[in-house]
Amino acid sequence: MTNLTIEDTETYLRQLAGELTDPRPGECLLCYVYRMLEHGCRGLRWALRYRDLRAPRATALERRLGQVGGYCDCEIFMNGYDLRPAYLGEPGGYAVINGVLRRERPYPNPMPGCLGVGRGSTRPCGLWARRPRGGYLG
Repeated sequence: MTNLTIEDTETYLRQLAGELTDPRPGECLLCYVYRMLEHGCRGLRWALRYRDLRAPRATALERRLGQVGGYCDCEIFMNGYDLRPAYLGEPGGYAVINGVLRRERPYPNPMPGCLGVGRGSTRPCGLWARRPRGGYLG
């Protein structure tokens, strides 16, 4: 067994945490946040982490997300953005959405890979589209 110092162990754990929670090269904000929601939603934790690591000059990100109803990471997808219909799964069950009975189209599992964005961008890749106010795409 290897005898690691506390400092070595802490460095190793930080490296592992980074591998799990850092944005992937070219990954867009929404693909990253959606992937990180596996670890829970606590405010805009993941969106702000993305900004801090990949787009530190995007100082208006919180305001922009709030304008589409994204006051926390999960609300980005509940209120602001949805997968484009071409990437959604086949219609499954039914749900009442804004008082109308509609067929739900689930997100695929696994999700398609991020289509990528330029360095420093907080824009979504081509997988995502703005959700119409009060409605769903497709």
